[in-house]
Amino acid sequence: MPDPSQLKTLDLKVYSATWCPDCRRLESWLSAQAVPYTKVDIESEPGAAERLEAETGKKAIPFILVDGKTWVRGYHRELPQRLDPALLITELLAAAQA
Repeated sequence: MPDPSQLKTLDLKVYSATWCPDCRRLESWLSAQAVPYTKVDIESEPGAAERLEAETGKKAIPFILVDGKTWVRGYHRELPQRLDPALLITELLAAAQA
């Protein structure tokens, strides 16, 4: 598995909501790996939901804004466990290079 510590240099903003189980799963994993991130609650932060939809074309959460420029979905709906840490690390590192 790729090393999660590589993510510590990235500026990660997790667009989420308190009621979302995929959001809680992602945030729990990031916290367990000591990866810093900023939570953007789409229900309480003005304009957050609109920005997410305008820039991704999606209403689904969680989504992660990497270094203020590239969006990565914070879940893997096609997988039974809904989150593959190795795949997520790869996607986030690729987004940082974009």
